[in-house]
Formats: sequence, structure tokens, C-alpha cells
Amino acid sequence: MSNEKAGGGESMFTVVVAAAANLGIAVAKAVAGVISGSSAMLSEAAHSVADTVTELMLLTALKRSGKPADDEHPLGYGPERYIWAMLASVATFVGGAVFSVHDGIHTLATGEELGDPLVSYIVLGVAFLLEGYSLRTGLRQVRGEAARLGAPTAHYFRLTPDTAVKAVVMEDSAALAGLLLAAGGLLGGQLTGSGVWDGIASILIGVLLVYVAWVLGRSNAQLLIGRPVPQAMRAGIREELLSVPHIIDVLELTTLIQGPTEILIAAKIDFRDVSSAEQIEWACEEAEEQLRERYPSIRRVYLDPTPGLGRQRRAAGPRPPGG
Repeated sequence: MSNEKAGGGESMFTVVVAAAANLGIAVAKAVAGVISGSSAMLSEAAHSVADTVTELMLLTALKRSGKPADDEHPLGYGPERYIWAMLASVATFVGGAVFSVHDGIHTLATGEELGDPLVSYIVLGVAFLLEGYSLRTGLRQVRGEAARLGAPTAHYFRLTPDTAVKAVVMEDSAALAGLLLAAGGLLGGQLTGSGVWDGIASILIGVLLVYVAWVLGRSNAQLLIGRPVPQAMRAGIREELLSVPHIIDVLELTTLIQGPTEILIAAKIDFRDVSSAEQIEWACEEAEEQLRERYPSIRRVYLDPTPGLGRQRRAAGPRPPGG
């Protein structure tokens, strides 16, 4: 439990760092965009505003999903995290991608007057450092969690149910790429005297944000619909159940991720024919204890003693001829 609490606190810290960085960067980019007349800088300002809104939603998600179970929500509030994270991905799309693409097309169609890019270059440099620190914080958490679970970092990042940290890492990575695109647009305009490069950079920033919003939206949608644990973990759960005395088969296994540290297990279990009610009760308690010891994220275990197909046929008696 202490590891789970630490993980939740680390996620909160990661999101707070990202939110603080993006809020300051958004203001600086907007000022620099107005001074330089760069549409790419204004797109980057919209990008940072969208990221700030996203992080505020993620903070709400972390806070609300941590509420304990009650009579109205007997399985807890874990899935609420994914509702707010889904809204955050929509904010990234609408607040950042749509504005950036629109502003870039407008620049290509009407042109723009280029101002002094010096302020923009300074802001981009500072923003790169702040975004880099925020990304480093997120990646450090991802690597730590992957190492704790013994999984490759890329594999863990792709399948992690902690979409808050996934959102921070993806948005910060997109932000660093966006800063390079904005700098390229400014440099192209400075060298050629044309605002076309700035407009193209703005559109590319928008396309980048569309991709980020799509990936995050799909991840949260899968978890809202109901995603099982990975195949390797399902195999491990079966292995633990079959290692318990009196259990001879796992007839059906259902797993459900309810949050980064909340997993529900339901299984139909076949016990030995000679097992007594007391032995079956002990075996169910032992199985739950073993599962939670191996996988601390498992919060709820429901085991249903169910006779296997052969026992069901024997109990039903001989089948009539031709039946």
C-alpha cells in the first residue's frame, strides 16, 4: 500500500511541475508572439495554454479518483480519473491543435508582418529548459515504475494505466518538438523575409497536437470501456491460483483495470471433489492473499467455486440414448 501511495504522490508532483512550467511559458510565448508577429509563437502559446488546462484536469482526475469507496460507488472512484483525462485530451485537441492549424492556414493565406524575433528566441530557449525539466520528471517516474515491475520502459509506457503521467510525458515531448518547429519557422522567416515558413511551422505544431490528443484519447477510452491486465499478468494470476491447495482448475478468469493501482479479479474456480466447505473457504482466502502479495495493485478478488465440465456431467447422471 505504501508503494501505491508513493506512486500516487509522485504522479501528483509530476503533473504539478508540468502545470507550473506551462502556465509561465504560455504567458511568455503570447507576449513574444505579439512582439515578433509570429503565428508559430502564437500557436505555441495556444499549445501551452491547452497543456495548462490539461494539467489542471489531470490534477482534478488524481484528486477525485482517490476518494474511497462508499455506498453509492462500492467499487470506488478510480475510473473517474479516465473521464477527466479524456476531457484533457479533448482540450489538447481543441485548445491547441485547432488553433494552431487555423492560425497557420490564415498566415499562409494572408501573410504576416515579421517583427523582431529576438524576444521569441529567448522565450523559446527558456521554454525549452523548463519543458525539458518537466519531461525529465515524467520520464524518471516512468522508468522507476517500469523498473519496479520488471518491464521494459517502452512497453510499460505504452500499456500503463497511469494516463496522467503518460499525458505529461507525451505533451512535454510534443512541446519540445513544437519549440523546435517554432524556432525553425522564425529562422526561415528571418532568412527569407517570408511568413510562409512560420505558417508551415504553425500547421505542423497543430498536426503534432492532433496526434497527441488522439493517442491519449484512445488510451483513456480503452480504460473507460474496460481493459484487462496484460497477458503475462493474467498468466501469473492463473499460476498463483493453481498453486493453492484444493484448486485444480481456473475455468474462467476476468480481470479489469479500474485505476493505476486498482485491479479487480473475478474467477470461476474448480476445487477437488473431496474438498470440504472449510477447505474451500481457506483456499479462497489463501488465493486472495497470494495474489495481493505478488501483485499489490490487486484490490478486489472474487472467486466463485464452480464444478468443472466433467463433474457437472457426472452430477447430471447418464444421458438418455440419442440425447
